[in-house]
Amino acid sequence: MKIWHQSLTSIEQVPAYRDAVISHIQKVARPDVEVVLHGMASETYPSDYPGHFITYAYLQNLHKEQFIRNALIAESAGYDCMFIGTIPDVGLLEARTLVDIPVIGYGQASFHIASMLGDRIGIVNFLEPLADQLRSNAERYGLGNKLGPIVQTSIGFYDVLAGFENPQPVIDSFIASAEKAIALGADVIVPGEGPLNVFLAAHGISRIGDVPVVDSFAAGIKMCESLTDLKVNSGVTLTRKGYFNAKPPEDAVKKLRAFYNQESDIHAGLDYGLSVKAGVNI
Repeated sequence: MKIWHQSLTSIEQVPAYRDAVISHIQKVARPDVEVVLHGMASETYPSDYPGHFITYAYLQNLHKEQFIRNALIAESAGYDCMFIGTIPDVGLLEARTLVDIPVIGYGQASFHIASMLGDRIGIVNFLEPLADQLRSNAERYGLGNKLGPIVQTSIGFYDVLAGFENPQPVIDSFIASAEKAIALGADVIVPGEGPLNVFLAAHGISRIGDVPVVDSFAAGIKMCESLTDLKVNSGVTLTRKGYFNAKPPEDAVKKLRAFYNQESDIHAGLDYGLSVKAGVNI
């Protein structure tokens, strides 16, 4: 099984995060699964982390095209599944309408796993403006009534990166924020961004007292494995009924992508990803 992982970061420009993701994949993916890491194009952002360039609806919508195009490339290149490795699930709905391989969102996977582990989901994150989007997504996934407090940590992305060398300040900040969410009624915690999630997993933070902390990245990878297995073994695939799920005609997709100056021939797309397999040192 081969999974296309798509980050919202230019992941090759943040080696501490990239290396932590590689290590985590080697821990959680099945031995027969190859996960290939892909980041945003290197010129997407003026810095090595998107930050506020993803916290406005219009700006984030512009980034959708890279996710959608890469879903088309992934299917054309023979991938079995795509994992959108960012909690806003950028381009998830659109990508699913265009390809027949499973497309899994970090946010949707972690919310559904959390809903099976507890009754009131709390989110701890460091990009406060995403809170509105996360609530909207939870409603769309049918879990709006289970999503409780969204609490911001006092740390940011670069603090998390520094935490791989000096972890305790990040751990302390996360625990303080998680305890606040728990006091507000949460009985299961979802880490809000990929870097924070991978950091917590790397340091064995899976519980705050009686409350579980979801490993969202692992949840997404395992959902990729499960839905790919269901497709192969049972023939179960995504519904194609209704506006949000119907697959548009291929000729219309090609024509309109060309009209809007998007690459019409996705077969020309190159796969520059970094391949990772469980138990294999990179």
